Amino acid sequence: MSYIDGFVLAVPTANKQKFIQHATDGDSVFVEYGATRVLECWGDDVPNGKQTDFRRAVQAKDDEAVVFSWIEWPDKATRDAGMEKAMQDPRLKPEANPMPFDGMRLIYGGFSPIVELGGKKN
Repeated sequence: MSYIDGFVLAVPTANKQKFIQHATDGDSVFVEYGATRVLECWGDDVPNGKQTDFRRAVQAKDDEAVVFSWIEWPDKATRDAGMEKAMQDPRLKPEANPMPFDGMRLIYGGFSPIVELGGKKN
């Protein structure tokens, strides 16, 4: 089974292209250190909930889009080793790849899949 790092963040809609470049540059580092797949998904159908929702979770403003992302790793041990290397990599430092969003409102966590259906077979 795999291991997943998940992220939810708010990105100013004016920074969409900057975010795409930021993600393209940064995500390649995770792949280099063992990630099998990275997806960055720009919200286009993110409704307001009655009690909670993605927008409130990241305090998204009217001029911001919600981005839902994840990094797939083969297992937690590969993730732990790869993430440790990635966090030391100068290509991910703010000076080299500045975040075009407010990182203080980013939500992230690591997850062990408990159900997996479909998908490609290797």
